[in-house]
Amino acid sequence: MYIGLDIGTTSLSAVVLDTESGDLLAHHAVPNRAGIAAGPGRAELDLRRLQTLTVDALKGIVDAAGVQPEQIRGIGVTGQQHGVTFIDAAAAPAGPTITWQDLRVQSPMSDGQSYLAHFVERAGGREAFQRMGCLPAAGFLGVTLFWLRQEDQLPAPPAVACFVPDAIASFLTGALPVVDPTLAASSGIFDIVSNQWDRDLLDRLDLPHAIFPAVGQAGDRLGGMRGEIAAQVGLSAGIPVGVALGDNQASFIGSVQDPASSLLINVGTGGQISARTDTFHFIPGLENRPFPGGHYLLIGGGLFGGRSYAYLLEFFRKVGADLFHAADDDDLYDRMTALAASIRAGSDGLRCSPLFTGSRVDPFERASFTGLSPQNFTPGHFTRGLLEGMAEGFHHFFTQMSPVIGERTPLVGAGNGMRRNRLLAEILATRFAMPLHVPALSEEAAVGAAIIAAVGAGDFPDLDAAAKEILHYHEVIQG
Repeated sequence: MYIGLDIGTTSLSAVVLDTESGDLLAHHAVPNRAGIAAGPGRAELDLRRLQTLTVDALKGIVDAAGVQPEQIRGIGVTGQQHGVTFIDAAAAPAGPTITWQDLRVQSPMSDGQSYLAHFVERAGGREAFQRMGCLPAAGFLGVTLFWLRQEDQLPAPPAVACFVPDAIASFLTGALPVVDPTLAASSGIFDIVSNQWDRDLLDRLDLPHAIFPAVGQAGDRLGGMRGEIAAQVGLSAGIPVGVALGDNQASFIGSVQDPASSLLINVGTGGQISARTDTFHFIPGLENRPFPGGHYLLIGGGLFGGRSYAYLLEFFRKVGADLFHAADDDDLYDRMTALAASIRAGSDGLRCSPLFTGSRVDPFERASFTGLSPQNFTPGHFTRGLLEGMAEGFHHFFTQMSPVIGERTPLVGAGNGMRRNRLLAEILATRFAMPLHVPALSEEAAVGAAIIAAVGAGDFPDLDAAAKEILHYHEVIQG
């Protein structure tokens, strides 16, 4: 039995996975209340508070599973990518924790150009990032470090810059952070072909080499759980904790039975469409991320997903409160979806581009609704139009990657945004003209972390063998 721990944006989710039966013995989540008010356009966490929440999540999952400490063979850690935090040699906080939602690098420098634009220019233009697998964007570790450097706020070594899941794995073990390529690649300054920090690029950006952690492999033992934490959560001291991996890759691991042939759409706060490849491909507009075992994930990463739906929900709620003095309605989400389901496909000509906070290519792009008419100017049309716009965005990414990946089947739909909105799943199945398979195990990222811990412990020869043994689909949704 293995624990998978997902340090997410809105919650910390933990599971206990029985790798012999393929069942989840328990799932426990705690809200991520570590956010701090850092100012407009800024998103930061209190790392010490996050550490406390991690202990709460682990204690909760051990209690919920009702297992003996010696039954747990290891812990896998995953979580949010892109952002940055700083820890010292004792795994204690040594600077700010700035998340992927932070937008400070879009603000202008003295010449009116944004920090992000200066970052790209100093790096050598967009061409400098081809081997990084993605173009830099707001919230990425690399460009955030650049902002801190320009503002004379960059912590000096021996502080180490790492990702939130790395910091949590270090906290649990007391070991210095080791970063897996799945997380390092989300920095925008990591060469995913050679699997190392791009030192020439760091020099051009005036970022000190010593601040970056060593590179390892997800699932490899980072260290044993510290005795004082083990006592608090009800586990054995020294239980192996693995090197963390990125939540996108963990979700893929925890979702698909056939990694080489499947196409995954994951909808949570954001949304991605992913396909595994065996070689590196540079395709403008897409991201190419490392995947354990020497593979890659070709990614269409949209800044739309559950939060786009939430923006529309908050608009409806504000209309009710401001115009009609209506109280908050807890079932508004379900009512929106029901209204959208009553509208025929195509939303009677209403079209939505759901890019409320821009895209990876253009962070200043914004959402739009077009084709408005008296007939489709209704809440149901707006809701269905947004869902169809999300599906269109995912299909656009698929069209871009098709020359490389060819036809893929099955189409797999994962993430809470997918599970909680069957209409979205049906719309996606229609747009892709293939059935959509829903994984039997929820909390896919945490499940993926548990699976890679099992592979690291030697229970399976590789991730493909683990996926075939453990995973299956409980529902197939037709369009």
